[in-house]
Amino acid sequence: MNESTSDTALLAIENLRVTFHGEREVPAVRGVSFSLSAKESVAVLGESGCGKTATARAVMGLLDPGTEVAGRIVYRGEDVLALPAKRRRALCGSKMAMVFQDAQTALNPSFTVGDQIAEMFRVHAGASKKAARERATDLISKVGIPDAKRRAKEYPHQLSGGMRQRVVIAMAVALGPELLLADEPTTALDVTVQAQIIDLLQELRQEYETALVLITHDLAVAAQVASRGAVMYAGQVVETGALERLYRSPRHPYTISLLESVPRVERRVDDLGSIPGSPPDPAALPEGCAFASRCRFAVDVCRVEQPVLRGLADGSLVACHRAEEVAGA
Repeated sequence: MNESTSDTALLAIENLRVTFHGEREVPAVRGVSFSLSAKESVAVLGESGCGKTATARAVMGLLDPGTEVAGRIVYRGEDVLALPAKRRRALCGSKMAMVFQDAQTALNPSFTVGDQIAEMFRVHAGASKKAARERATDLISKVGIPDAKRRAKEYPHQLSGGMRQRVVIAMAVALGPELLLADEPTTALDVTVQAQIIDLLQELRQEYETALVLITHDLAVAAQVASRGAVMYAGQVVETGALERLYRSPRHPYTISLLESVPRVERRVDDLGSIPGSPPDPAALPEGCAFASRCRFAVDVCRVEQPVLRGLADGSLVACHRAEEVAGA
């Protein structure tokens, strides 16, 4: 997705495949590849169920036991999937961190938020109980929660949704990670709070000089945060490129459909587009392009031959048989 290789990138995901095993086999992620450099921000975009969260959880080693993960996840030259469990836990606890979509379930209801943040400093930084509590209180204040000393003694249910999300972000940045993965960090928050959370992520990313992978379905949110994007559909990357270009001139029909559903000042609510049909069952994917049944540009070849990612003149990658025609439509 950029010129970085697994030897020079901060993170390089190479041909990642994630398969869930249960009553049936479900290939949730099918050959995803992208990379990012230190301090860079990349958005992974797509509808719910497209595989973007599974990709992030695979990086962090947070998938359920029994899930099959193949390919390579290379962090600073080390294949994370090949590391001993202890080394990987240490890496994911200090150098890589994740902001979860649902702060309510990410936090332990039995402990105060201050204790949960302090635990990060005690376990991973060897801080004393007193020092850890002081650092936790300072961090609660840093993420914009007023009256930090009092709030540190409260439990998650005593905080608003926006405050809980700020606590989750505080836990993620506590140890100054080099890489932050944020999974739909503004879900279920009102518009004003969403904007505040995005601003907070931007401020902390710049202060800590942290690389960011933003998982989102919203191109407008992605455009505020990321410099590049990877659009996923049915477990695969279907388009990559500079966010400005994706927003201005998408090449894949699915990216176009995502963009048409984004509210804009000049667009009336009843003019917002919706994507017809539903995503395919990941356990029973069609022979050709997974988007063909929902695509207004589809022709016969799309239904029988799966497109592969190919480079375009501007350096973007797109998996579409008709990318040039789509771009000119």
